[in-house]
Amino acid sequence: MAKKKKPAKKAAPKKKKKLAKNAPAKKKVMAVPAGYHTVTPYLVCRDAGAAIDFYKKAFGAKEKLRMPGPDGSIMHAEILVGDSHIMLGDENPQMGAQSPQALGGSPVVVFLYVKDVDALFARATAAGATVTMPLMDMFWGDRYGKLKDPFGHEWSAATHIEDVSPREMARRGQEAFAQMGGGQ
Repeated sequence: MAKKKKPAKKAAPKKKKKLAKNAPAKKKVMAVPAGYHTVTPYLVCRDAGAAIDFYKKAFGAKEKLRMPGPDGSIMHAEILVGDSHIMLGDENPQMGAQSPQALGGSPVVVFLYVKDVDALFARATAAGATVTMPLMDMFWGDRYGKLKDPFGHEWSAATHIEDVSPREMARRGQEAFAQMGGGQ
């Protein structure tokens, strides 16, 4: 007679770790915080407080956060222009943070798409921005121009006014460059 096999022992159920009473459950943290985009400009300013005031007047910015440093300077601040965050703070040469004035200019341009670029230019210049390229209807389908703010930062602004195919854009671009004397 064959021996009956004993049933295999079941593994003991794993004990769940008990959370301390009233301890909140841990939420998964988002790698990119809600409301932010993958790329967020960070501007270093000489007098970040005045820059925030200017951006409110010129671009309709809303101040979201201001963290003062021990010396009263702005260590970190965040504003919202349209649906995009911009971070900024006062220059701090000891930490390698230098403003465009300290560097003799900036090679960076922040680009804004807005509903009414003419109105934005009017507000920005009234607030103290300098027009570096007047508004024009451009061959790629934007009404576009450039500004420099009182803190040395360069801004391009546009309202998209026409969808242009890549082929048509290339043709118009050749015409535009030919008119400027740079065409072939």
